[in-house]
Amino acid sequence: MKLGLSLGYQTAWSTPADHLALAQEADRLGYAVVWAAEAYGSDSPSMLAWIAGQTERIDVGSAVMQIPARTPAATAMTAATIDALSHGRFRLGLGVSGPQVSEGWHGVRYGKPLARTREFVDIVKLALGRKTVEYHGEHYELPLPDGPGKALKLGFHPPREHVPIYLAAIGPKNLELAGEIADGWLAIFYSPEHAEEHLAAIARGRAKVGKTLDGFDVVPSVPVVVGDDDSPEGLANCAELIRWYAALYVGGMGSREQNFYNQLATRMGYGEAAREVQDLYLAKRHRDAAAAIPFEFIDRTSLLGPKERIAARLRDYASAGVTTLSVSLFAADAESGMATLRTLAEALEMSGVGE
Repeated sequence: MKLGLSLGYQTAWSTPADHLALAQEADRLGYAVVWAAEAYGSDSPSMLAWIAGQTERIDVGSAVMQIPARTPAATAMTAATIDALSHGRFRLGLGVSGPQVSEGWHGVRYGKPLARTREFVDIVKLALGRKTVEYHGEHYELPLPDGPGKALKLGFHPPREHVPIYLAAIGPKNLELAGEIADGWLAIFYSPEHAEEHLAAIARGRAKVGKTLDGFDVVPSVPVVVGDDDSPEGLANCAELIRWYAALYVGGMGSREQNFYNQLATRMGYGEAAREVQDLYLAKRHRDAAAAIPFEFIDRTSLLGPKERIAARLRDYASAGVTTLSVSLFAADAESGMATLRTLAEALEMSGVGE
């Protein structure tokens, strides 16, 4: 198992300089990849191009580039360009986002996300392979019929014909699609105790194209809070830093009718708590919603406590099929974040599951 770093996106309490410093430290420590995100603020490819130019070995990946935000061809152009700038270090993570962002921010209908994703990836692969892009699908028609458009191919030679493609997926059908058409899966709230059904869905998709899970990259983004005390009280204190994040996703990311993270928590056996968290969050009782997140849910989907406990938990993740564990730092500043990166590298070595 390898380590990665999930930077997320720019917030009121982070800066591009902080993210660059963390990426450079991860590069120095031998982390495999650094991921940047986007929602409706900072975009991921701009951050990744900037980081790629100031790092040496670490891969740079989008987690994600939003499918409704760009045409497939524009996405392929960006992927090829960053891959060229980084000398073949780019990983293209894609996701459909959610209805509120897709329709409210990008003005793109959310309907049929699986079919749209399949067509989108088809076209990206054609373009990155420098094939002439002609496509006749339900959602994408290239070139447009009865007009002056012509079928084109990418106008320069990128360093690789195949850029690794990852899908952010949560539901069983999305997971199956990821196994079928992608090289890896970007996961959230990944619990080793609940991994079997997720991997089974991916395996079904792999089987459709005559492949196994061998070579498929399972990449959860896992919150980490390092602490010196592994007593129940000490671990609870670590978990406090993650409660607001978990409550935002389980309670407020999406609508009452369509919140994929709430549905995931329910499938993991936390249905009653998930409903309570959502009720409280949508009633703007955010503090109460955070308090209602079960400690067990946080502990099973995060890395908490001393280095030795984290090392043991890394073994659990490796046994549960994780090939690249990307840590999401819940640290006060870049300096403490870099200390956490060093602790994780030491914990991986201690665990005996690192590559």
